[in-house]
Amino acid sequence: MEAGQEGTEGFAFGRFRIFPRQRRMLAGDERVELGSRAFDVLMALIEASGTVVSKDAVMNRVWPDRIVEENTLQHQISALRRVLAADSDLIRTIAGRGYQFTGEIRTVSAQPNPRASAGMPQPAPTPSHPPTNLPQPMNDMICRDIELKEVLNLASDHRLVTLTGTGGIGKTRLALEAARRLLPQLPDGVWVAELSSLCDASLVPVTIAAAIGLDLVAAEASAERVAAAFATKELLIVLDTCEHVIDAAARMAEALLGASARVKVIATSREALEVDGEWVYPVKPLSVPAEDATDLLEYGSVSLFVERTRAIQPGFTADETNALAIAAICQRLDGIPLAIEMAAAQAATLGVSNLADRLDDHLRLLTRGCRTALPRHQTLRATLDWSYELLTHSERAILRRLAVFRGAFGFESARALALYNDNARDITDDLMNLVAKSLVSVEINGGSPRYRLLQTTRAYAREKLAESGEFDGVAHHHAEHYPKLEHPSRPSRYPRRTRRPSRSPIRPT
Repeated sequence: MEAGQEGTEGFAFGRFRIFPRQRRMLAGDERVELGSRAFDVLMALIEASGTVVSKDAVMNRVWPDRIVEENTLQHQISALRRVLAADSDLIRTIAGRGYQFTGEIRTVSAQPNPRASAGMPQPAPTPSHPPTNLPQPMNDMICRDIELKEVLNLASDHRLVTLTGTGGIGKTRLALEAARRLLPQLPDGVWVAELSSLCDASLVPVTIAAAIGLDLVAAEASAERVAAAFATKELLIVLDTCEHVIDAAARMAEALLGASARVKVIATSREALEVDGEWVYPVKPLSVPAEDATDLLEYGSVSLFVERTRAIQPGFTADETNALAIAAICQRLDGIPLAIEMAAAQAATLGVSNLADRLDDHLRLLTRGCRTALPRHQTLRATLDWSYELLTHSERAILRRLAVFRGAFGFESARALALYNDNARDITDDLMNLVAKSLVSVEINGGSPRYRLLQTTRAYAREKLAESGEFDGVAHHHAEHYPKLEHPSRPSRYPRRTRRPSRSPIRPT
């Protein structure tokens, strides 16, 4: 882009337009979701004006003052080619030299405003930087492009979107990234209300008021009064971590939607708010390689583990020597991002293979979360404690007893084990609540539903079952009366060894 060319905003090639200052890329009139690193790689290639850019030059530009592996750059090049789709050949790999952008580049200028040229009055301009209290991202979000696009589509079409999922699944990070992308569209800004520290649900309205800068004392900050303050605003409010104040958060969301047609809400919670107009988006774990998988870096869990390990151990190499162990770690941790990040923190000390061998005791092992993280995210056990303590007495008992199942199980088997000494009570509501609270997963594939616990949840529930003194009784009851339905796990004194895939080399993309 030539300096001094008035009105010039960015570059264009083929059907794509790029606006560097806004870090925005369009395909036609549709915004292209592109990670920040991939965007920087593309800009480095475009600004070279058709000359070959060495891999070292690109890496120095995109990751200044950091040592990164060549396959990290290859991963971003692959992401760019996926975005370019039919035009992916615009990025050429020059063997032994680097990369070259071959597209015909032209500058694009701001479109003239026909109202201004006609001397007509114009609306007040929207600020280029709407107000917000969004925190700046500390690192890139790994392999969530599809989920981010889906959340953005939901938030564009609906005014209340709730991201649900088990603890550590990445609900907050996904919600905040979606909020950052939506910020330019909202003249009155995006505001985050962090609810996790609240012990009193009545403080939800005043917490939201404080986040947005409303000068209200707690006694004045009812849900209705806070919502009324936004009646003329066009903004987005992120209600983060709602599960422990779920009723108050639901009332607040309902009041906000009722007060203005231009207010949007994104909530994160381990269960839905159950408010009229709510659209629920269950956040799934990162993809995990199967036992016969190849090209492991294509799996989100592996990419996250490698990236976070490199941040601590710059010389870390993801090669065939440790590929099997990395795959085993990601499988054992069910693709849960928080657990994988904690495992990566331990890998620098224990080594990848040693870490994989010790993951049968991962609740004790994974205790090195971010020092500045919320308390519930500083250890894997604390994350599960947070969810467990929010359960009713009967829900806790059922969750503990379900821990004897190694894999999936049916409703009748769940009922038999959950009520092995109390057959008079119906467990349907409690089991459905455990599903709603993201502690039990359910799958329905054309037949009866099948339930299962994630490995981390099952390990935690098994400990609680042992502490309750019920383990032997539940396991014996199952073995005696229901051997043909499901198979119980061994007691914790016989830990299951981590299974490793037979072949899973990491290949550069």
